[in-house]
Amino acid sequence: MALGVQLTLMARHGQSLLNVDGVINGDPARDRGLSPRGCEEAEGLGRQLAAIAIDLCVVSEFPRAQQTLELALGGRDAPRIVDPELNDIRVGDLEGAQIADYERWKDAHTRDDPFPGGESLNDAARRYADAFERILERPDRTVLVICHEIPVRYAINGAAGSDDLDGPVHKVANATPYLFDAAGLRLAVDQIRALAAPEHVERP
Repeated sequence: MALGVQLTLMARHGQSLLNVDGVINGDPARDRGLSPRGCEEAEGLGRQLAAIAIDLCVVSEFPRAQQTLELALGGRDAPRIVDPELNDIRVGDLEGAQIADYERWKDAHTRDDPFPGGESLNDAARRYADAFERILERPDRTVLVICHEIPVRYAINGAAGSDDLDGPVHKVANATPYLFDAAGLRLAVDQIRALAAPEHVERP
């Protein structure tokens, strides 16, 4: 009988060309992939994972995430699933804006306010929780997940029981694996859902 997922290795993609330009991107069709440094980071991730058997890979639709996965696997043959629910925040009309513009908009609104033409941070958090739960339901023992800073950040802080999905960990290093056992990922799912629930009231 399959034991199910025992270990989830979750990482943000390597540095992207849009990261270098300081541009916000929530549309996979407009992603330009990894920078040269990002390729090196992805290869470094592969060296960290070389001694671990990977039963399944789950990756977002973004080229920067998929390129990171390919370089990290280094030719290893592992089944993979593309899950759009792990995509970066859908920023709508802010697509292509500078990160500073995105931060200013975010600071002036609540987590329940959707980006113009996009989704809210809590909308995204709930779909990330759903994606993580689907991973927990898999029969594969060890799963590698390559996605984006925000879902990784939410998973880390949720698993720690933080009452803030954006802290205490905020900056997530590129192509760095964060490890979750099944109980830890379950804690992350439950805490993300609790904090992103429509009725949740943010503390002043």
